[in-house]
Amino acid sequence: MPHPTAVSPEHPSADVVCLGETMAVLSPPDDRPLADQAALRLSVGGAESNVACGLAALGHRAAWLSRVGDDAFGRRIRAELAARGVEVGAVAVDPTQPTGVYFKDPGPDATRPLYYRSGSAAAHMGPELAGAPELREPRIVHVSGITAALSGSCARLLEEIVVRRTPWGAARRRPLVSFDVNHRPALWNGRTADAAAALRDLARAADLVFVGRDEAEALWGTAHPDDIASLLAPAPLVVVKDAEHGATSYAAGEATFAPAPAVEVVEPVGAGDAFAAGYLSGVLADLDEPSRLRLGHLTAATALRSRDDIPDLSEALALTRR
Repeated sequence: MPHPTAVSPEHPSADVVCLGETMAVLSPPDDRPLADQAALRLSVGGAESNVACGLAALGHRAAWLSRVGDDAFGRRIRAELAARGVEVGAVAVDPTQPTGVYFKDPGPDATRPLYYRSGSAAAHMGPELAGAPELREPRIVHVSGITAALSGSCARLLEEIVVRRTPWGAARRRPLVSFDVNHRPALWNGRTADAAAALRDLARAADLVFVGRDEAEALWGTAHPDDIASLLAPAPLVVVKDAEHGATSYAAGEATFAPAPAVEVVEPVGAGDAFAAGYLSGVLADLDEPSRLRLGHLTAATALRSRDDIPDLSEALALTRR
């Protein structure tokens, strides 16, 4: 069977490498249900590449590592991310498997995403990708629990990166491994117990964990941020996001809370990824904990006011300079 091809990246040592699936996104131009639409808008979206785009917009060198089909959607995704400043040279092109597609529905079925990603090129990623040279040098490697739900081979890939730390072996300098729990019930096909165990084990092995208070309660029955941080120990840094209330980070026995700004929400999709991009930008800039959380809130607020999975962060950038 033909093998995917990849081009060596022009800049192999990015500040952050984000690994995961990105899909073509088809969405209505207004608030009417999908079934009532005559035309749809094409864009791209994926949790990890959203983070990469956010980091690039915030002035960092970000790379996206994944696999796409040898099709128009795959070409659109690579071109879009590259135009946003993300390094995509190491993305593999699969000649036999398609790029995943995601339909947005603002109607009554909005809580049930229409994914067409089963058997996608990205779902065929496997543990061998942990040997990619792009993973050896960055300051941060960012992944999410979405990848664990795509296929058995993708789950093994995350284990190599997050748990075994295979890309770095005995190297003294290892990147910070950032893990966003990102529980997507539709991808787990009702296997809540499997999702709870797998995502808990990955979170405990990571250096930095992002988790929503609501998803922690749904997964593990743990509702209070303090209890969530205890559950995910020994992860050294846990950030618990509590929607419009704020976010609390836990590190070295200290809890830091930052309230979320008031926002008129247009669409919540992508806000968690924007928060992660802002917070990781703060990590790269060596900001203190309150400043990291504030930057995360500012970038998330920008996403909440946009219908795009990858929002314009110019507003958040301006606010950070005040």
